[in-house]
Amino acid sequence: MASHAANLWVLLGLGLAGIFLMTKRLKKTIKADFGAFIQKLELLPPPQPAPPKAPHPLTGLNFAVSDVFDIEGYVTGFGHPDWLRTHEPSTHTSPVVLALVEGGATCIGKTVVDELAYSIHGENKHYSTPTNPAAPARIPGGSSSGAAVAVAADFVDFSLGIDTLGGIRVPAAFCGVIGFRPSYGVISNTGIIPVSSSLDTVGLFAKDPSTLRRVGLVLLQLPFSVQRNPKQILLADDCFELLKIPKDRISQVVTNSTEKHFGRQVLKHENLEKYFSSKVPSLKEFYSQKINGDSKISSLTLLANVAQILQRYEFKCTHGEWIHSEKPVLDSAISAQINETLDMTDKEIEICKLVRTEMRLAVNNLLKDDGILVIPTTAYPPPKLGSKEIFSDDYQNRSFSLLSIASISGCCQVTLPLGYHDKCPVSVSFIARHGGDRFLLDTVQTVYSSLQEHADTVAKSKLSPNAVKQEHSAEAVKEKGNQAYKDKQWQKAIGFYTEAIKLSDNNATYYSNRAAAYLELGSFLQAETDCTKAISLDKKNVKAYLRRGTAREMLGYYKEAIEDFSYALVLEPTNKRAALSADRLRKVFQ
Repeated sequence: MASHAANLWVLLGLGLAGIFLMTKRLKKTIKADFGAFIQKLELLPPPQPAPPKAPHPLTGLNFAVSDVFDIEGYVTGFGHPDWLRTHEPSTHTSPVVLALVEGGATCIGKTVVDELAYSIHGENKHYSTPTNPAAPARIPGGSSSGAAVAVAADFVDFSLGIDTLGGIRVPAAFCGVIGFRPSYGVISNTGIIPVSSSLDTVGLFAKDPSTLRRVGLVLLQLPFSVQRNPKQILLADDCFELLKIPKDRISQVVTNSTEKHFGRQVLKHENLEKYFSSKVPSLKEFYSQKINGDSKISSLTLLANVAQILQRYEFKCTHGEWIHSEKPVLDSAISAQINETLDMTDKEIEICKLVRTEMRLAVNNLLKDDGILVIPTTAYPPPKLGSKEIFSDDYQNRSFSLLSIASISGCCQVTLPLGYHDKCPVSVSFIARHGGDRFLLDTVQTVYSSLQEHADTVAKSKLSPNAVKQEHSAEAVKEKGNQAYKDKQWQKAIGFYTEAIKLSDNNATYYSNRAAAYLELGSFLQAETDCTKAISLDKKNVKAYLRRGTAREMLGYYKEAIEDFSYALVLEPTNKRAALSADRLRKVFQ
């Protein structure tokens, strides 16, 4: 009996020891702070101003900063212990951090970055990889991995990082939070360790759009202005072809949300490969200088090459001497890129810089003051920890093809979470022209809730592959109709639009476009019927109101025509055609 009791105590002891060891292992795997922080500290805001002055704009918010921002009295670590060892404590705090603290926010710590803030993966062998709260078995993305994790795990309201070739956008996408890369040069980089001087931008993570906008306006120091809605939202169809998840999981969400807020007519489709090929001529010069053989390489892939070359070249110009003298132990993949001999002439570097200049002009011309470009943030879902997938040519090419658009053009970009697909976070990115930061933040504020609702609906929907295929076929036929219309082949255009309607009969644009062709042929009754159907599907379809007003005027229904033109003017107050038509009819018939 005593022997049996002793055995039980032994087993119990072994069990408790096992639980203790397992707990210890789990603590190593997932730290209390998810491994986000490299150093805790506290920078407190100044006292609130006395009434009637308004309180500080960021009162009640706390934040963290990536370990590339200088804070007085602390060594800026740059993601590597050898850098920490060979540098002195900072004598000043970065102006960006000071602006946020003086704005009422409390800084509570510094967060982990990739080694030398160089990669987009988030894995750091020296400080361990921060745990992705949205998908713990997956990488968090880099370079500002810890800053994204701190927001995703609700340790802070927002956080700061830098984005060179995706340092904000990738971890935001992988951790399921909002990430904002402002326009290049609009926020000071003083007091921040540079990675690539012509690509680096201070970036921001937030959990919700109101916090993003609140902090963004302080950072950008923008004056008050009236909020504007986008006049066009461009879906980059060829970019969505790069996705490794079903593209409809993202594009359908954007389409549904756009239709709800701004009307279907605002949505347009764009092929960036063709656009950049014609509008960025220096890409061809870059191609002829660097690429051997006759194989065709897309302009997006060439952009990715230009971006990586600029990053590598500028990084070596800034930090090459330190690397040569200190010989830090680096991750093999990062070391291979940094130490790779760049066989680049001065002329070739100048071509890369010319690409950058032409890209900004091209994107600004595409979007103007009121356009939003929509692309996937990343092509792949977050890879598993330790996966070799991140080093594959396909992963690298797809990733940087998407990321280089804003990096090279210097335009502003926001990454927005759209729920999950196969237990991995999904995101989409909105891009506005260089300097259009406030317009972009306002647009995000307007559509964010709707995007989340539609993302949830699409994720749960049972839309069959055949239905999705029909949607795509309908769009293709519509484009043929548009071309026939441009060629003034009205009857042919009507045939194409009719075919599109048969494939997808709930699309207001198809009916509205067919009405335009009917108007050209003088078939006013058919045009009025189509416009009425279009309006029933999309209450904000300005073109349908204008076309129905025209049809009704030609049919002698003047009162109804005035109502249509007037309503079009309510939806779009600057529409001159609606204003002139309504005034003309009122003068004649009232």
